Amino acid sequence: MNSAVIVFPGSNCDRDLAVALNQVTGVKPHMVWHRESELPSGLDFIGIPGGFSYGDYLRSGAMAARSPVMRAVAEAAGRGVPVLGICNGFQVLTETGLLPGALMRNSGLSFVCRPVELSVENSQTLFTSRYRAGERITVPVAHHDGSYQADAETLQRLEGEGRVAFRYSGAVNGSANSIAGIVNDGGNVLGMMPHPERAVEEAHGNTDGRRLFEGLLETALA
Repeated sequence: MNSAVIVFPGSNCDRDLAVALNQVTGVKPHMVWHRESELPSGLDFIGIPGGFSYGDYLRSGAMAARSPVMRAVAEAAGRGVPVLGICNGFQVLTETGLLPGALMRNSGLSFVCRPVELSVENSQTLFTSRYRAGERITVPVAHHDGSYQADAETLQRLEGEGRVAFRYSGAVNGSANSIAGIVNDGGNVLGMMPHPERAVEEAHGNTDGRRLFEGLLETALA
């Protein structure tokens, strides 16, 4: 699988994502600096990692969304290339308009860093094909601005169109409808606050995140 990981100033999970991709696919991803205006050709997948791009100044993900590379990412997403934004990457995707809604300060006004249980709400996406609908999985979170919010009409559309990919099983950060991850209307862009790349190998304590990347690999090789 030919993949790329976008790197911004302040990204601190880019290596985690690169290692996960390399372990699952056997191929090292391209590490693409945010100031690049073009992406490597023939990409099967683009990952936007977690961290604190630009130190979360102004608004989480707002400055990174205006980096030159994001225009190329948006164009690739428009062509159907799978794009995954994790944590800060989810924030970047909402700031670019590739996904609706916004990520707000956690309801408890504190940084949340712990494993959480998720429910797989839609197993028919590019990213969730190796899971069962309704399956409960455990994936770590580490965020301060992770509460997903959107207006009532947007929430109704996301729910009605089956675009909620993952939902928190319990109280985590105050997200509307306990939403942990959503896909775009084309189904090829996923934003999620939990970190599947931190649940890929046995040393992580569980491998519930691995199947997300295995599903992407399966799609790329189909």
